[in-house]
Amino acid sequence: MNVAIVGYGAVEGKSALAYWQAQGAEVTVCDKNEHVVVPPGVPTQLGAGYLHDLGRFDLIVRNAGLHPKIILAENPRVEGKITTIVDEFLRVCPTKNTIGVTGTKGKGTTSTLIVKMLEAAGKQVFLGGNYGISPFDFLDKLTPDSWVVLELSSFMLYDIKHSPHIGVVLMVQPEHLDWHGSEEDYYNSKAHMFAYQNDHDIAIYYADNNTSHRLASTSPGEKIAFYDEPGAYIYDGNVMIDQTVLCKTSELKLLGKHNWQNVCAAATAVWQATQAPDAIRKVLTTFSGLPHRLEFVREVDGVGYYNDSFASDPYATQAAIQAIPGMKVLIVGGFDRMLPLEHFVETVKENQKDIRTIILIGDSAKRVASELHDSGLDNFKLSPATTMQTVVAEAHAHAEKGDSVLLSPGFASFDMFKNFEDRGQQFKECVHHL
Repeated sequence: MNVAIVGYGAVEGKSALAYWQAQGAEVTVCDKNEHVVVPPGVPTQLGAGYLHDLGRFDLIVRNAGLHPKIILAENPRVEGKITTIVDEFLRVCPTKNTIGVTGTKGKGTTSTLIVKMLEAAGKQVFLGGNYGISPFDFLDKLTPDSWVVLELSSFMLYDIKHSPHIGVVLMVQPEHLDWHGSEEDYYNSKAHMFAYQNDHDIAIYYADNNTSHRLASTSPGEKIAFYDEPGAYIYDGNVMIDQTVLCKTSELKLLGKHNWQNVCAAATAVWQATQAPDAIRKVLTTFSGLPHRLEFVREVDGVGYYNDSFASDPYATQAAIQAIPGMKVLIVGGFDRMLPLEHFVETVKENQKDIRTIILIGDSAKRVASELHDSGLDNFKLSPATTMQTVVAEAHAHAEKGDSVLLSPGFASFDMFKNFEDRGQQFKECVHHL
């Protein structure tokens, strides 16, 4: 078999190369970057012609971030030959105990909660997918009793042909429209997680989001709502499922009511695998979140600093504003993908008594300033800063004792930083040097 890996990447490409070589395939690496480094002896097709004549291959493995339309534009007859690492993994996975998690925000937190809950219940669990770990890396460690949790992006789901046993879809709102081209294309991509389930499988959806419900409805399997019965829900200050109190909401270590959704989604998924309330409670009362997601950094001169760099769309920033109590200095802005700002502006208006000022940075700053100004708001400042050090210094100068400084950009990072991790890490380093 002749296999082309298109878009080598740092993690995906290496694991794909090793996997298909182990299957005895002749593998060629195709990448737009003519300087990409591959192991000695591996055939390559690099640079401007990396997509040339892909029809000669039996199988084309695309990097998740590479839209298949780009491949098909130059090779229109290869559609049936295109696959991804995640789809191939689901095809060959030796355990049926697979849980897929998708949604616009909260995938990483929910996936991690599920893993920790299953582990606390005594299960062998592996996490892969969008989390940054290729599932091929643990394929040879799996047994029929293992559990696999996959954090699945719309890019990974776009042309998938296999579905996990348990699919979880969180809140879904328009995102990545520059890649998908339309909201409907984005939603259809998410729906693929359920399209290949059977009537023994399970589709779990967010009860308060019509899009989430609609996507899960495409599954022929059992549908279970969360944030409402029969899944996990919030009642009288408790997280509950099946009439069982898992913990009080006041005991949750995750900040913000938006995280109640992630908690209920995770508990609902785990309840299908093992009804172990003590294990679930242990995780809910100890897990405080992932890096760059409402991450408390430190307190300086009575001011708390929070890193929410993962917030790359305005909806996430809205949630962060509501999650951090008290007076806040916000840092907002970045690479502008022209997502709508109406709901963000409304949230600022509703919470303006708790917002001392908004420091606007990056390419999006002028558009956000215009939207805020047109809504009668003036508690913002256009920053000329080009470094995180200057941004943090500005925020520090505006904050007063008892305030919180919250980096929750609401935009992508690519105008000033390598990625959201780089942005968040720089923020933390600058805060530690105050």
